[in-house]
Order: sequence, then C-alpha cells, then structure tokens
Amino acid sequence: MNQRVEVAAPVVAAGSDDARGRPIKIVNRDVNVWYGDKRALHDVSIDIPDRAVTAFIGPSGCGKSTFLRCMNRMNDTIPSARVTGTIEIDGQDIHDRSLDVVQLRARVGMVFQKPNPFAKSIYENVAYGPRIHGLARSKAELDAIVEQSLKRAALWDEAKDRLSQPGTGLSGGQQQRLCIARAIAVDPEVILMDEPASALDPIATARIEDLIDELRQNYTIVIVTHNMQQAARVSQRTAFFHLGKLVEEASTERMFTAPRDKRTQDYITGRFG
Repeated sequence: MNQRVEVAAPVVAAGSDDARGRPIKIVNRDVNVWYGDKRALHDVSIDIPDRAVTAFIGPSGCGKSTFLRCMNRMNDTIPSARVTGTIEIDGQDIHDRSLDVVQLRARVGMVFQKPNPFAKSIYENVAYGPRIHGLARSKAELDAIVEQSLKRAALWDEAKDRLSQPGTGLSGGQQQRLCIARAIAVDPEVILMDEPASALDPIATARIEDLIDELRQNYTIVIVTHNMQQAARVSQRTAFFHLGKLVEEASTERMFTAPRDKRTQDYITGRFG
C-alpha cells in the first residue's frame, strides 16, 4: 500500500481531472490492428477530450504506440498493417475515402521518440509545412509563423539569432522542441507524442513537460510514455494498455490512486512491466 501512495504522489499535486466536461475531440470505437497475421490491438474504444493531455501507459509491446499511430493513419505507411474500427475527429471518419491523408496529418501532428529535424536550417524546418500547405501568402507571413511556432515551442529565445543554422546542430532537447515547433507550425488541432522525452536528459525532459502543459491550452495532446511519473505530471486522463487491449481509462488521479483493474494496480506498483 505504501508503494502505491509513493507512486501516486505526483498525481495528487498535478492531476485533477480538469478534462471532465470538455468536449470529445476524438472518438475511437472497436479499433483493431493487424500486422500480417499478428493481431496487435483488440477492440480498443476510448474518447479523447479536447484541449487536455491523455497519456497512454503500459509495458513495452502492449500496443500503445500502435494505437497512437492509428489516429493520424501512420500505420498506413506499413504494408502489412490492417486497421479496422471507427476513428472520428470532430465527427469525421478519418478513414473516409474522401479525406485527404496529407490534410489529416496536418490536423493531427506527430512528435516521435527520437528528435528528427530535417537536414535544413532551423527556419526551414519550421517553414516547410506552412509553405507546402500554402498557409503563408508572403515572406513576412511565413516569418511570423516561424517566430510564433518557435515561441510556442519555447525555443525562440535560443534560436532567434541562429535561424539559418542547421537544426541538427541544436542539443537533443532543443531538437525535440524544434520538432514540436515544426508540428504546430501548420496549425494542427491534435498533437500525438510518442515517448517524446525518453531520449532526453532530466533537464530537457522537464522543459518538454512544461511545454506540454502550456500547449494543452490550445491543442488536444495524446502522449505515449513508459514513465508513470511523467504521465502523472503532465496528463489529465490516463489509459492503461496490456497485451494489445485497453484495460481501463480514467482521470489520471483516479488511475494512480484507485485503479479498478488488478492488472493496472500491479503495473503501477511495479509488480510487472
């Protein structure tokens, strides 16, 4: 029992469910994923609230990243993958034949585990998306988008005097914030983050977590993390996955203090994972 209280402590400080009562942004119903003959996800149904952080936790290989990639159809890029079920964003089925997948991925941005800036300047990393989507009518508008995106990603002060330098020359934490700036430059509605701080040092991780907390004022955020304390610090809702199944989902505070399923309790208290 003492172990559970120790793990849950950060949640009580940071995790009241202010997602309660918010409109639902993404509706997932009976989502299944196969890679060839291997079934990776089993009938996952979950609602993702708007302008809040939802964390997916669970042991390695449990399907949480696979499910994350369903919400912007990244699994389409894997030839052996097959997805069934319904995923709707603001009531629109993302598998509708009339939906442009490029536009979907502009609406639903993604930040990966390892920072992956383009082999371009800091400026061009951020300007790339707005330019190809036609979001700026002039160089001045593009400059403004780049500046605003870097400011929102808490990188402007560090990068404003080196915009022409390669993005790959930044530190790991700065590169990840650059990738976040690149994602928000196309004015998305949702940001998916697949273990965005797992490759970073503690100081850079804290910067990313602070940034996530700020960004949720304007974006719907879904984060996959193997770090339960991180889920406790940054999220309002938490979902626990195990063996390709969604075991339970609740407010982060309730999930860490009073999980309903024994598997969740065992994972949170370190009995397996």
